Amino acid sequence: MREVLIRDTLSGKARALAPREPGKVGIYACGPTVYSRVHVGNARPYVVFMLLRRLLVELGYEAKLVINVTDINDKIYDAARAAGIPSAEHAREMTRLYVADTEALGIGRPDAEPLATETIPEIVALIEALIEKGHAYESGGDVYFSVRSFDGYGKLSNREPDAMDQGEEAGTLSLKRNALDFALWKAQKPGEDEAWESPWGLGRPGWHIECSAMAEKLLGANFEIHGGGSDLVFPHHENEIAQSEAARDEPLARIWMHNGMIRIADEKMSKSVGNIFQLAEAIEKYGPEAIVAYLISGHYRQPLEFSAQALAESCARLERIRNFLRSDPIEGADGFVAERQEEFVGALCDDFNTPRAFAATFELITEGNRRPLPGAHAALARMLHLLGLEALLVHNESGDAEAQALLTEREEARAARDFERADGVRDRLTELGWEVRDSAEGPRLIRRSG
Repeated sequence: MREVLIRDTLSGKARALAPREPGKVGIYACGPTVYSRVHVGNARPYVVFMLLRRLLVELGYEAKLVINVTDINDKIYDAARAAGIPSAEHAREMTRLYVADTEALGIGRPDAEPLATETIPEIVALIEALIEKGHAYESGGDVYFSVRSFDGYGKLSNREPDAMDQGEEAGTLSLKRNALDFALWKAQKPGEDEAWESPWGLGRPGWHIECSAMAEKLLGANFEIHGGGSDLVFPHHENEIAQSEAARDEPLARIWMHNGMIRIADEKMSKSVGNIFQLAEAIEKYGPEAIVAYLISGHYRQPLEFSAQALAESCARLERIRNFLRSDPIEGADGFVAERQEEFVGALCDDFNTPRAFAATFELITEGNRRPLPGAHAALARMLHLLGLEALLVHNESGDAEAQALLTEREEARAARDFERADGVRDRLTELGWEVRDSAEGPRLIRRSG
């Protein structure tokens, strides 16, 4: 199989994908904490890892992608309390909306989407293993991981333990043996309406242990790729590494792959900051293909600026692709096409470099606009599939009944030289997402980008 290189955050180097079992790749990417509706920033890891899976399948790997849902968390309790509903009900509704919003991207679903609430037995068993090995201790109904017991702590984030702040909630310091220690299990507190039985009493798991247990349950230990946003390097992924390696004496994952943040005016898009643009809102305004194209327009490891201009540029790129696809395909093969295909796949295999892959795509389109290019349409179809943009290949530009009726009304108004009414009808078509193009064969409806 073709070599695939991915930059590993742990080693700081590009590493070749080396499956635990020949031809099989397990990927775990951290999904959302469902205390509110997901935003565009939440969609970036979803898109990146869904498309990475597509590439691996295209190359002949048997790839399994797991993206979890964190449905047990302090923020869920707080949001549910503010909404005046049970926390379990709030988490279920936010999970439903998350699935609906990511489904609207049109790139499919992961192979597994585990819930923390469905993994409690595995979480408890993992905590028990850590206590038995001397890496964790119970205190006041809580259970904490002893950071000083794990020699490799800090190796992912390259931080000295003494300079770290776990960000644990107030009032827990007195329960810890060391301020560095982090919670594996939390005793139920007043106002928390959901809790689970455990050897340490009623409570709930900490955030970090949830992902370790879900990943191990579905992929085993030492699986191939663990991914997520770069904001998760510390403390979340640092703690995952510590607790999993301490319990199992082997790595949780072979490669740690992190995507950059979506930023607005130099700040990370964040629910806590309040500068979010909901995914559903963005899809409604710009269309799913424009959002997918925007999210892979920059290299996955780099931050990506969110702005109206960036989305307009994404829409323009899609329109350029659509315009080429409206030309008649030419069968056959051409050396230029083969070279662009090789560049495209090579870019994706080299640390999933989607900007370089896009460049090869548009080189193909530019040449195809200059001269007849046999095989260009077929090559573009493969490229668009790997970019999650295969919907551009579906031409349904006749319009629905309402759009067709408006087109007829526009032509009648033009024939009567009532250009004011014709312009008004055209504006209505624009609102519905259609552009009217006049051609030698008569007026045509063209689906607008964004």
